[in-house]
Amino acid sequence: MFETSFLCASMKTKTLRQNKVNVVTLGCAKNIFDSEVMMAQLKANAFEVEHESDTRDAEIVIVNTCGFIDNAKEESINTILAWAKEKERGNVHKLYVTGCLSERYKPELEKDIPEVDAFFGTRELPRLLKTLKADYKHELVGERLLTTPAHYAYFKISEGCDRPCSFCAIPLMRGKHVSTPMEQLVSNAKKLAAGGTKELILIAQDLTYYGLDIHKKRELSDLLKHLSDVEGIEWIRLQYAFPSGFPMDVLDVMNERDNICKYLDMPLQHGTTRMLQAMRRGITREKTDALIAEIRSRVPGIALRTTLISGFPSETNEDFQEMLEWVEQTRFDRLGIFTYSHEENTHAYGMKDDVPAKVKRKRADAVMEAQSHISYELNQRFVGQQMKVLIDRVEGDSYIGRTQYDSPEVDNEVIIPTASGYLRIGDFADVHIHSAEHYDLHALPVNAAQ
Repeated sequence: MFETSFLCASMKTKTLRQNKVNVVTLGCAKNIFDSEVMMAQLKANAFEVEHESDTRDAEIVIVNTCGFIDNAKEESINTILAWAKEKERGNVHKLYVTGCLSERYKPELEKDIPEVDAFFGTRELPRLLKTLKADYKHELVGERLLTTPAHYAYFKISEGCDRPCSFCAIPLMRGKHVSTPMEQLVSNAKKLAAGGTKELILIAQDLTYYGLDIHKKRELSDLLKHLSDVEGIEWIRLQYAFPSGFPMDVLDVMNERDNICKYLDMPLQHGTTRMLQAMRRGITREKTDALIAEIRSRVPGIALRTTLISGFPSETNEDFQEMLEWVEQTRFDRLGIFTYSHEENTHAYGMKDDVPAKVKRKRADAVMEAQSHISYELNQRFVGQQMKVLIDRVEGDSYIGRTQYDSPEVDNEVIIPTASGYLRIGDFADVHIHSAEHYDLHALPVNAAQ
């Protein structure tokens, strides 16, 4: 499955720092969370830990991989191979691989990349630590070394997934849904707030399933209330909500609590009933439209983000055109799209992958072209408004911030010139929006704009 070729080992060129670990993370926010937990355990065991370090002086490298779709798998494999070459050259002593790709393809990886010292699955952190002669410290449950700026943190509320989506290999890599007890999550949130975290970005394979395995009922709304009460948490953001069976009481809490962002990430995957049924999504186009209308009615001004798939097996041009028209009609605030990846051991793998790669890409590009125009038009409504933004970083001569309608890395940004006045990273600022592009807003601090 995986073919490798390595350069001959060369002379060691630098002195490596003993007990120093460089953690390299690939994939989604859930992997970032897992790396942060692992790094906290390593630090508690007297390791010096860095995340994606540029110094290249760590004797140990751990690659946390993604195995979701072809592009992610390729990136993970290339990263492993690059570090394997560094080990061959003597620039790394030990190389370990963990995460989704390792969970799914461990036998093949062990055979094809023998330079890796050991492979670990998604739930094998204690075994990885034992290999490093370290202890898994149960008293550290909930502790993390943040790789994000301190003012925001990804906040995983459950692991695994029970959904039967035909295209998805996540249950193969992450297992069945397991909710983290609410008391533990509230405790974790308090620790983060004490360390300066102001925004919690709730993540899971499916947020809406939270609590079903523990108390036989959906408890996301109750969890939101408890997290909202944590002093110091000013924004709570919801990512990865499943549409079928969506708990509508979440919308009531969103309206009641000022610190819950009017933002919802709900991957819908397609806009036709025929494709949704083939994908085993448990919902129709009509029910999807009704759900979107209800959400927008009950939470006026909410920003809806979705993710779609182009080129699912048997998707016709007519199916695609219907989805494209649906995107244009629905006018999502934020949208991304993947080309279909034919994944082993999924239900859809038994179907013929009959849409050519070029057609998948062309269809995806057409959707993003339409979304670009929608985003531009929607952004114009903010021109002339005063908005609250969270300042994430400085780039060149600009501060980069976000509104409550935007998640880091994937959504729109607010650009503010540094010459307009001092703003501190991690603080909120009131700004006046003076212009808008397709994916960026341009602003001045309210005092400077007057």
